[in-house]
Amino acid sequence: MKRHILKIILLFALAAPVAADTLLVFGDSLSAGYGLAAGEGWVDRLEVRLRERGLDHRVINASLSGETSAGGRARLGALLERHRPDWLLLELGANDGLRGLPLAALGDNLAAMIAQARAQGSRVLLIGMQIPPNYGAPYSRRFAETFSRLAAQNNLPFVPFLMEKVALDPALMQADQLHPNAAAQPLLLDTVWAVLAPLLDGGATAPN
Repeated sequence: MKRHILKIILLFALAAPVAADTLLVFGDSLSAGYGLAAGEGWVDRLEVRLRERGLDHRVINASLSGETSAGGRARLGALLERHRPDWLLLELGANDGLRGLPLAALGDNLAAMIAQARAQGSRVLLIGMQIPPNYGAPYSRRFAETFSRLAAQNNLPFVPFLMEKVALDPALMQADQLHPNAAAQPLLLDTVWAVLAPLLDGGATAPN
């Protein structure tokens, strides 16, 4: 009798669906889909790709066009409390760089958001950015280094440059030459996917 009951319990355990992760994408216009039709952005395409791979994860896009790291820091706590994400995909900082804001503040804000997410139990994927040398080459270099340094200090999975595959191709940019167009979105997704997919598929993960 006991053996029969144990067999039934085992069958139910094997048949039970694996709990799906919740991914909170927290970025600016590059992730909010600025200038694109509904469903065209890389975050929308991420949800489709997850389904195609049999990964029934929930994707929440809390990105906001024009968002700075300071604005994100102010908003994040309520979103973490509401959604309790398994993963935070943190893509903020481009607007800080384009406005020439202090890089020390950018680093502090990103570090605070990383710590806040971890305290809630979320793992963090940091998505970095690079900017043209409008404020001089030293500023642009230190801007990019802010992301790589935080990734190293916190042992985070890291996408060094979201726009790596599109930034230098005018045909993949909107008329403002700041925002990627619809044709660029699969390439943005591929850039993130290369780092994200092994984490979600149960491959090697950073301790995070």
